[in-house]
Amino acid sequence: MATLSGKNVLVIGGSSGIGYATAAGALAQGAHVTIASRSEEKLRAAQASLPGKVEARALDVADSASVEAFFNAAPTYDHIVVSGAAFKFGTVRDQNIDDAFAAMNVKFWGAYRVARKARVAADGSFVFVSGFLSRRPKPNMVLVGAINAALETLAQGLALEMAPIRFNVVSPGIIDTPTRAAMPAEARKAMLENVAKSLPVKRVGLAEDCADQILLMLRNTFMTGSVVYIDGGGLLV
Repeated sequence: MATLSGKNVLVIGGSSGIGYATAAGALAQGAHVTIASRSEEKLRAAQASLPGKVEARALDVADSASVEAFFNAAPTYDHIVVSGAAFKFGTVRDQNIDDAFAAMNVKFWGAYRVARKARVAADGSFVFVSGFLSRRPKPNMVLVGAINAALETLAQGLALEMAPIRFNVVSPGIIDTPTRAAMPAEARKAMLENVAKSLPVKRVGLAEDCADQILLMLRNTFMTGSVVYIDGGGLLV
């Protein structure tokens, strides 16, 4: 198993949630970490609270010019993690078509743009974060599931096209991250408790559960084209 000590790791979406936990874990393993996201405010807060020296750079993966400028000024990375993609969702008939295009643009095309422009070491890797709705579609979230499935297929194709650079995907289930903070507190608590009861592990996931798998994928040099579901057994019930 390879080490992350001394490696350059870029975590896109590293200012919160799974990306933040991944950045913290990479720092703990001795990596040089850069976090990137659209929000300068969130980046600075994350940079101040992460347990180590971290570079923070603004990046909007939904904008091709932003991605190109970012990587033109960036070093060669050993590993890149693409996490975090907040967008609106709803039923196919009710969702605004512009919101639907924006969702695909940020999560799927964002990862595509990064893979296309980033300089990565030949023995390096990418990890994308999708979601188990790729395998378990739900009403009101049809587009999310389709985007996740497309992202997983993208990674597998890139694992062949860009070999020996490795591409893997972590596909989370219900994870208690700041993206759910917008829900009213009581509704959020009730939802998470109900989900926990339905899962074989009897709890919802934490950002660290996903980060642990991401860090393993970065280090495991015999792993590429893999999609790992971190869902507490959600696909079984």
